[in-house]
Amino acid sequence: MIPPSFEYHTPRSVSEAVALLGQLGSEAKLLAGGHSLLPMMKLRFAEPTHLIDINRIPELRGIREDGHKVVIGAMTVENDLITSPILQAKVPLLAEAAQLIADPQVRSRGTIGGDIAHGDPGNDHPALSLAMEASFVLEGPKGRRTVAADGFFLGTYMTLLEENEVMCEIHVPAFAQGTGWAYEKLKRKTGDWATAGCAVVMRRQGDRITHVRIALTNVAPTALRAEAAEQSLLGQALTPNTLQVAADAATAICEPAEDLRGDAEYKTAMAGQMVKRALSKAWARCQ
Repeated sequence: MIPPSFEYHTPRSVSEAVALLGQLGSEAKLLAGGHSLLPMMKLRFAEPTHLIDINRIPELRGIREDGHKVVIGAMTVENDLITSPILQAKVPLLAEAAQLIADPQVRSRGTIGGDIAHGDPGNDHPALSLAMEASFVLEGPKGRRTVAADGFFLGTYMTLLEENEVMCEIHVPAFAQGTGWAYEKLKRKTGDWATAGCAVVMRRQGDRITHVRIALTNVAPTALRAEAAEQSLLGQALTPNTLQVAADAATAICEPAEDLRGDAEYKTAMAGQMVKRALSKAWARCQ
């Protein structure tokens, strides 16, 4: 299908984009990489009368260090995450996981901020953000505010990002020395969304886990943090028994929707397998 007609705007700064959002109201949508919005427009699931293209705002791109955190511009594309020396050294989970997102063509245009702001439970960055304890810098008519990834995702296509706000940056704490990480994702084919996925960030002292974050992709209306699974592992060694207990705790919170990737029972079972794989890989990487 062909989308309905719309007016096209190309702001050159975040403040100009925010002003346009305030002026045009709910009839306007931001265009980032376009891989979520444009298909919805073609199907007429979304029918904005104004499209605000933020690709010409240079301040929204780039990756830099700021003290003990890494700052990523919201319009930074997936391929830049993969090749970034900063991410490879400081937050290797993000550089590695980006290679599992979609396909090379999509990764050359799709942006990290667009993936997060869209609020699709099938997207990868929401769960990754939860596991990495990320926060998001949002700019609106009242200025900038920073919100944690925890609590940002409210439901399918629903987040704390207001209609008159632009996501500007993603802040991620640099991994401490000895941190283990993993993102395990089951999908039917290259380019598909996950049937189920799991992101893990872990630290241990000797054979005891001292820190762990576990987040799940595409097994509920929004990305999930598996807090009960985390609690079950703290102070424990990773053994077949503790691994099973954590997987059971994670699958207990799953509420997947049935679709072409499988029914709820299958997706939940696969989530448990992804949890086991991700925990095992993260454990092995702790040094």
